[in-house]
Amino acid sequence: MKENTIEKLKKSGLTGNESKVYYELLKNIDLSANQLSKNLGIDRTLTYTVLNNLIEKGMVNYVIKDNKKYFNASSPDNLLNPIKEKEDYIKNILPDLKSIKKSLPIESKINIYEGKEGIRAFSKILMKHKNFDSFGATGRAYDLLIESPRLVKELEEKNAKVRIITNSKYKKHPMNKTNIEMKYLNIESEATTTIFKDHIAIHIIKEKPSIILIKNKLISNSYKNHFELLWKIANKQ
Repeated sequence: MKENTIEKLKKSGLTGNESKVYYELLKNIDLSANQLSKNLGIDRTLTYTVLNNLIEKGMVNYVIKDNKKYFNASSPDNLLNPIKEKEDYIKNILPDLKSIKKSLPIESKINIYEGKEGIRAFSKILMKHKNFDSFGATGRAYDLLIESPRLVKELEEKNAKVRIITNSKYKKHPMNKTNIEMKYLNIESEATTTIFKDHIAIHIIKEKPSIILIKNKLISNSYKNHFELLWKIANKQ
């Protein structure tokens, strides 16, 4: 019975010596430190240390008689005090913990559009956005779709901010006769890169037109930074 109870006290949060002292005090009334030390075979100095720890935990109290301390066990219910204290603390921090939102992973998605109808499908996606930038433009996508002049007019009507960097050899192309802001860099390129919102689109308009559309915020931001640098060094004429 004794050993079983002491083991239970240890599992409840008391140390081995604290469990022995507390169990001894549960069985007796008004024991001095010397009596406890003799009963348990524990060094007197260690007994005082254990008693002080138990007093701090609310498990032991004492009375003074004739200038001498006599110790008694407090209610076993006090074993619950640390648990209640922790429970109250956790209840206080729960609102803060619940308010923390998970960092969502950056969404990545790749779509490929091929052929004339693929270019047309991509154009419909692009037209939903008011602002976009392109570099390496060749005008081939413009030539491919009969509705290109109408789409450009729609962009102008909704005051879209569109910036395009192309080679000066395309200055006479119809795309230059719009109100879209154009600049020129004499770099040979078979691919056009368009940046809008969290997307970049890489156009290769050759025998088999295709567009690779990538949705990724980090990639889009990186390409945007590159575009801004190119825009600064590009020529207006």
